[in-house]
Amino acid sequence: MKRTPAPRVALFALLLMAVAATASAQDPAASGSDDDSGIHDPWEGMNRGIFSFNEGLDRWFLEPVATGWDFVFPDPVQTSLKRFFQNLGFPVVFVNNLLQAKPVAAAQDLGRFLVNTTAGMAGFFDPATHIGLPAHDEDFGQTLGVWGVPPGPYLVLPLLGPSSPRDTGGLIVDATTLVYPLYLPWFVNLASTSVNVVNRRSLLLETIREERAAAFDFYVAVRNAHVQRRANQVSDHETDSEEGDDDLYDLEPVDEETQ
Repeated sequence: MKRTPAPRVALFALLLMAVAATASAQDPAASGSDDDSGIHDPWEGMNRGIFSFNEGLDRWFLEPVATGWDFVFPDPVQTSLKRFFQNLGFPVVFVNNLLQAKPVAAAQDLGRFLVNTTAGMAGFFDPATHIGLPAHDEDFGQTLGVWGVPPGPYLVLPLLGPSSPRDTGGLIVDATTLVYPLYLPWFVNLASTSVNVVNRRSLLLETIREERAAAFDFYVAVRNAHVQRRANQVSDHETDSEEGDDDLYDLEPVDEETQ
């Protein structure tokens, strides 16, 4: 399969600039927030509709499949699969460390990738952490935030969940950073993505059930946790961990390491 052609990359760059401009124009500091949380959510009606769609899809399809997956595969196998897919995402983290002017973190992630790909058997194991090479979790949405681009209004994406205009543009740029999908047939990419999503969801079965039961308004709980978590990631207040962010709904305590 061919690499992404230059015109398509240019189109992505133009889209990113438009997203950044939209986010800047709709910065909460300039236009105010919608409620006592201080979170700017002017599209709440639309967001709640998409959130309900995502929740329905999760409850009636993804959660049952993940429950079956959890029954078949023990936790060590699920954790190894998660590490494997995180290892494949090395280019995104590495490039964004460089773009954020973090050469030490970039060198550590390069070392992690080399060690875990070889001694860690393609990333299924994590010897790099045991020799002092910590993991980092960076993306282009964070990079834009580091250089002063505000997130803009809260946004819920179909299937993908909580986001913002800035982070949506970041997703597009990060997708162009990955190399391996360009050389694999579409059905292989689809199968690998499905395995990754189901495996990650299986690791969160109890966490999400508990959060749903405890939340008075699950939409608000997810929104507030996501916005706070992203702000902490941009400012590097959140501790990077071996496993990275494994919470699909961003519901973990923002100052606690993800295990």
